[in-house]
Amino acid sequence: MSARPGVGEERSMRVASYNIRKAVGLDWRRDPHRVVDVLGEIDADVIALQEADRRIGTRAGVLPLDRLETELGYIMTDVSIRPLSHGWQGNAILVRSRLFDHVAERILLPTMEPRGAVSVRLRQPDLEVIGVHLGLTPGMRRKQMLTLQKRLEDCDHPVLLAGDFNEWNSGRLPFAAPATVVSPGLSFHASRPTASLDRFVLGPGLRSVSAHVHHSALAKRASDHLPVVVDIAFTTRNP
Repeated sequence: MSARPGVGEERSMRVASYNIRKAVGLDWRRDPHRVVDVLGEIDADVIALQEADRRIGTRAGVLPLDRLETELGYIMTDVSIRPLSHGWQGNAILVRSRLFDHVAERILLPTMEPRGAVSVRLRQPDLEVIGVHLGLTPGMRRKQMLTLQKRLEDCDHPVLLAGDFNEWNSGRLPFAAPATVVSPGLSFHASRPTASLDRFVLGPGLRSVSAHVHHSALAKRASDHLPVVVDIAFTTRNP
C-alpha cells in the first residue's frame, strides 16, 4: 500500500482477482508454484482467488501457503469450513501480512451450485473486499448480483467486489450508481482472450485509478483465466 496524493484522497491500494482453475495450467499440469510466481508479478495488497481448492473429496486447497507467506508476505483469510480447504466454495482472499488486522466471513448467495462469496474487512484502511465466483446461468447470476448490490447499499464503509462474474454481457450487470463497475479487459480464455468475465465493482468512497489485465508469459500458461488488477483510491477520509 502506498500513498498517492490527490485532492480529497489519502491512500491507494492494489487489489487483484484471479481464477486459478485449481492451479491447473493450459498444459494440464497442476503447478501451484507457477500460480505463486504470477501473484508475485502482480504485487497486490489484496487478492481474491477463485477455484482455490479441489472440488471433490476433501476439497483440499491447492496453494503452498508457507511459500505465499515467507516469500510474498501473504496470509490466507480463514473462511473455510473443511480442514483442508483454502477458502469457501473455492473462493479465497489473500492479504499482505501488514494488513493482518481484519475480519473475514462467508457470504451466502442464492445458488443451485457450490458457489458463494467471501469477505475480508480490513481495519486500516477501513475497506471490505468481497471475493465472488458467480453462477453459470443468467437468472441465477442476476439474483446473486442483486444480493451483492443490496450489500453494497447497506454498508456504511467502502466495499469492493472482485471476482469471476461469469457474465459475458456487460449490459446484464445490475449494479447501479453510486457503485462503479470496472472491467479491466479481456481475461478469458487465457490462450485467446475474448471475454471480460473478471471484474471489480467499487462502492461509494472508492475510485479506480487504473486497471489492467495481467498479460505475462507465465500468466498465459498458469490458468485458463488471466488475472485482473485495479489500483484504487479512497475518496473519503478513513481514520
